[in-house]
Amino acid sequence: MSQSGQGSEGALSLVRAALAALESSRARIDDLNVYPVPDGDTGTNMVETVRAVVAALERDPTADIVRAALMGARGNSGVILSQLVRGAAEALEGVEEIDAAPAARALRGASDAAYAAIRNPQEGTILTVARALAERAEELAADDPPLGDALVDLVAHGEKALAATTEQLDVLKQAGVVDAGAAGLLEVLRGIAAHVRGEPLSGIAAVATGSIPLEAVHQGFSRYRYCTSFFVEGEDVDPDELERELGKLGDSLLVVGSRGAVKVHVHTDDPGAALTLVTARGEVEEIDIKNMNVQTAERIERLEREVGQTGAVAVVVGEGNRRLFESLGATTVPGGETMNPSTADILAAVESLPEEDVVLLPNSKNVILAAEQAAAASAKNVRVIPTRSLQAGLGALVAYDSRVPLDENGPAMEEAAQAVRAGSVARASRSARIGSLDVKEGQFLGLVDETPIAAGEALEPVAGEVAAKLIGDGADVLTVLVGDGANGAEAAVESLRAAHPNLEVEVHEGGQPHYPLLFAVE
Repeated sequence: MSQSGQGSEGALSLVRAALAALESSRARIDDLNVYPVPDGDTGTNMVETVRAVVAALERDPTADIVRAALMGARGNSGVILSQLVRGAAEALEGVEEIDAAPAARALRGASDAAYAAIRNPQEGTILTVARALAERAEELAADDPPLGDALVDLVAHGEKALAATTEQLDVLKQAGVVDAGAAGLLEVLRGIAAHVRGEPLSGIAAVATGSIPLEAVHQGFSRYRYCTSFFVEGEDVDPDELERELGKLGDSLLVVGSRGAVKVHVHTDDPGAALTLVTARGEVEEIDIKNMNVQTAERIERLEREVGQTGAVAVVVGEGNRRLFESLGATTVPGGETMNPSTADILAAVESLPEEDVVLLPNSKNVILAAEQAAAASAKNVRVIPTRSLQAGLGALVAYDSRVPLDENGPAMEEAAQAVRAGSVARASRSARIGSLDVKEGQFLGLVDETPIAAGEALEPVAGEVAAKLIGDGADVLTVLVGDGANGAEAAVESLRAAHPNLEVEVHEGGQPHYPLLFAVE
C-alpha cells in the first residue's frame, strides 16, 4: 500500500496535521524543557517553526519548505527541527508515492542532517529519538506495511526511545523529565500519522511524558541571558567564519545552511554584537531575541501554582490573545471563526489539565458544537460556557477562579459573559447590502453584537461609530484587541480616547486575523 504525495496540497495537509499536534501539546512541551537551558519554550519554538512552513505553503503552494523552515526556525529546537525537515525533504525529492520504504529514507535523511548540523551532538535529545525512528523505519520497510500502520508503530517505538532519554542525559535524570525537543518530534509524527490514517488526532495515543515535577524548573539560569536567532543572506555569508566569530560571544551555537544563506541560533549576553557582526556581511531577517532568565522565572511561577479545583480551556485566535488568555489562567487551543479547531484538538487540551473539573470557552458561534462534543467525549466534568466571541470569553475568564468548584465558576462566568457587549471592525470580503448598509468590497465594516451598523473607507470613523454605540449612555472601560497588521489602529484608538476623555481605554495587541479591531464593554 502506498500514500500519494498529492503534490502541494498533500504537503500542506501534512504540515497542518503536524502543526495541530504540536499546538495541542505546546504548553506541556514547554514545561518539560530543561535542556540545554530551562527556559521553557521548546514547544513554542517548534510550533513557530512549523507555522512558518504552513504560512509559506498557504501563500505559495510551490514554496520551498526547507527555506521556509530555516527562515522561520525559532530557538535551538526550532533550528534542529528545520534540519530534520531539510534531510527528509532531500531524501524524498522526486518521490511521487510515499510508502514505508521512502518514509524510512526520509527519517534516515532527517536524522543524518540533524546530526551533521550539530558540532557536538548530545545523546538523550531529539537527535537520539530521530535516529531511533530512522532505525525502526528501516526495519519496518523490509516488510512493506501500510504507511499508516508503519507510522503508528513508529510513534510507539519513539515513545520508548523518548522514555530512555531520562537515563541518557544527567540533567534530564536530575529533573525527572524526558527531553522536550524529542517529545515535540513525536508530536509531529503523531499528527502526520493521524492524517495519513484519516483519523482524528485523538485516535493516535498521545505521547506519554509523565508528570512534570517542580525540579524540572529548578536547574538554574543559563550562563547567558539572551536566546538570539536570525537569518542572514548575502554573498559574504560564510557559515564556517560565522561559527568561529559567533562562538566567541556565547554558547548553544547553531549555524546551519550553506554559503550565502544561514540560520543562526546563539545564547549570548550581547545580541547587538552578534547582529553587528552579521549585518556587515548580509541582509538580516527573522530576528528573535528572548530573555531566558525572564522566561525561566515565568515558567517557575506557572508550574508552582497549586492545582486548582477548576481548570479552564479557551479557543483563541491570535498570538497576543493567546498570551492574554493564558495570563488569566486558561489553557488555549488555536482557532476561531475562520480556523475552527477539531473536537479532538479541544478534547486533547481538556485532557491535558490536571483538574478533573473544567470550564470550556469556545469563543465563537462556529466552535460551540465542537466544544460540546469534546465535553461529551471527556471523562472529566466539563461545562461549556457558550461564548460567541473572544470578547465574551475574555469577560467570562475575568470572573474565573481556579480555586473554587465548577458549580460556582460556571454560573459566575456565564453571567460575566452575558454582560459583555461586543463590537468589531472587519474588512468586507465582497460588496453587498447588509440591512440598511451598502458595503463595498474592502471597506471597513463595523458591527455591534454581530449587527452591522457602519461602513466606510477609513478605519477611524467606523471604529468611532462602533465604540459610541457600545458605550451608549455610559461605560467605565472599553477593551480593545488590535488585530494582525491593523494599519491605522493606533490613530483610531487615540481618536476614541479624545472623543471619550472619561473612558478608560485598555488596549491589547491581540493579533487576530480579519478583524483590525475588537471591542468589549461590560
